[in-house]
Amino acid sequence: MQEEVEPGASLSTPEAPNPTPEQSRRRHASRRKRWTTIERDLRVEKGPLLAGVDEVGRGPIAGPVVACAVIMPAEMRAIAGVDDSKRLTHDQRVRLAVKIRERAIAFSLGAASVHEIDRINIYQASVLAMRRALTRLHVRPDHVVIDGRVMRTLPIPHTAVVHGDARCFTIACASILAKVTRDLLMTRLGLRYPQYIWDHNAGYTTREHVAGLTSHGITPHHRRSFCRISDLLLEVERQTVLQDLGTPALDDVGVPDEDDFDYEIVAGAELGLDDLEHGLELEL
Repeated sequence: MQEEVEPGASLSTPEAPNPTPEQSRRRHASRRKRWTTIERDLRVEKGPLLAGVDEVGRGPIAGPVVACAVIMPAEMRAIAGVDDSKRLTHDQRVRLAVKIRERAIAFSLGAASVHEIDRINIYQASVLAMRRALTRLHVRPDHVVIDGRVMRTLPIPHTAVVHGDARCFTIACASILAKVTRDLLMTRLGLRYPQYIWDHNAGYTTREHVAGLTSHGITPHHRRSFCRISDLLLEVERQTVLQDLGTPALDDVGVPDEDDFDYEIVAGAELGLDDLEHGLELEL
């Protein structure tokens, strides 16, 4: 798997006779391969149709957990800029999601509601969302690769890769599509419940979100098992300390307003965003 080269870019750069440390660092970075050979080896062993799967939304105190399964063409170059969704800005994710959707052989979405999260726990709910995403693929994959560790309750043969969203191209693509979809879903829910600022915190614990909880109580979209106010206040204090140190407190900082979203990102999926919302509402 090679990284996509921007049109007109040179494939090699003449070496300076006496490179500066900064030039040496940049040259070393440009030579370093972005992706591992895990996917290539799996395609040789299992077949060319490899489905990458990832989920987002384990940590928030509100909203569902959303998973995506995506099959990318085996011989295509990696799309330039694709990375673990947490390392990307919103604008980068939206732009890349459009390219991923256009080039994917197939992709689909799955989710587990807050009711299911509270009933079966967040780990099992994540497995459920991933299983739903996989069963909705209109192309049967030869094998599945997921981020993290092996999920024994996922009844589908799979290979687990720790930090897979930073090491496997297909998992990173799934991570981006799942993240963009969940952010859009939380923005839509935020229009119904503006007191919790979900359009900017995606359901994660922030000072404004906790203030909304203390003033207005819990909504049907809050994870009751996550919403112990004393624990949330401690989390807000921890985030304040991290922010003072210059460390991002959330992995989803900078959730945009609804007007910033490209609704075409989820168009064409077997489970569209409207269907996803409808299914989640039935679970509540």
